[in-house]
Amino acid sequence: MYKYFFRLVFKRLDPEQAHHLAFRWIRLAARVPVLRTFLAAALAPRYEELRTEALGLRMHGPFGLAAGFDKNAVGIDGMAMLGFDHVEIGTVTGEPQPGNPKQRLFRLVKDRALINRMGFNNDGSLRVAARLASRTPVFKPVVGVNIGKTKVVPEEEAVADYVKSAERLAPYADYLVVNVSSPNTPGLRNLQATEALRPLLSAVREAADRTGSARRVPLLVKIAPDLADEDVDAVADLAVELGLDGIIATNTTIAREGLGLKSDPSLVKETGGLSGAPLKERSLEVLRRLYARVGDRITLVGVGGIENAEDAWQRILAGATLVQGYSAFIYEGPFWGRAIHKGLAARLATSPYATLADAVGADVRKTA
Repeated sequence: MYKYFFRLVFKRLDPEQAHHLAFRWIRLAARVPVLRTFLAAALAPRYEELRTEALGLRMHGPFGLAAGFDKNAVGIDGMAMLGFDHVEIGTVTGEPQPGNPKQRLFRLVKDRALINRMGFNNDGSLRVAARLASRTPVFKPVVGVNIGKTKVVPEEEAVADYVKSAERLAPYADYLVVNVSSPNTPGLRNLQATEALRPLLSAVREAADRTGSARRVPLLVKIAPDLADEDVDAVADLAVELGLDGIIATNTTIAREGLGLKSDPSLVKETGGLSGAPLKERSLEVLRRLYARVGDRITLVGVGGIENAEDAWQRILAGATLVQGYSAFIYEGPFWGRAIHKGLAARLATSPYATLADAVGADVRKTA
């Protein structure tokens, strides 16, 4: 039914307009007590065997919503109602910004992919922090907060900009993510170089600790799939050295060649980050490489090209304790989370592993 609705309605709308319309419906449904209870029961069934502990947090399952969908923390309950076990909001910047000029979001329907050059459009860390502080949750998913650099802030002042966001948002975050991998903010990916990343992560860690929270907020870094293998290794080693809690692999890609893209060339050549199915192979490669390097010392989050339960299961076997999705949600619709959970439970039941935790990294360990 959803796929028919997508072709009939959403496909005819500008992608960003369709996003706002769908998100508005989700938020409205989450505000109606009887309706949200019914929808949560139908779309977010719980499987005890999928319960997950990660980053010192307990979750109903390993499947979460990647950053980018709810940039301003306005629909956390709605996304939990649809079955996401954790919701990562953002990317949030130190100052509010409108993002890049429209049109800035494109569907590659034949490839089940998206290209975006949104440019971190968001309300800024002060307003988002206030929104989180005043939130009265109906559902209680784990809430991650993804922070990035304000576009007008020079690269040499990036650390201070991230620190400002961390100080404001850490008190309300179940975990905090430093995003240095979006291709849509000039100079941002330069911060992935270890000589720049070390002082940045150290400063954000200190800032989060200064908030006075009784709980130490876990800190993760999100990296690009376009890093060379040796740079992936360097980030992994740095994360262990600094005592980082996790790495999210991966963000969108600027690559177009070698992905077998079938969509109209005029769409494919649009600048911005490509997400969705074409990213699957490289994201999985990066994840395997990270797990081979760090093992169980830090938490890995697999994201990029996850379309179904088999994709999620493969990420877990490759070393991901948590998995995230976004682009496939646009194509699969509101029953996507339900299908992922049902499929994961079925795969675990027929696997040689007693628990989901036992399956994490199993394929990599076999080849070690």
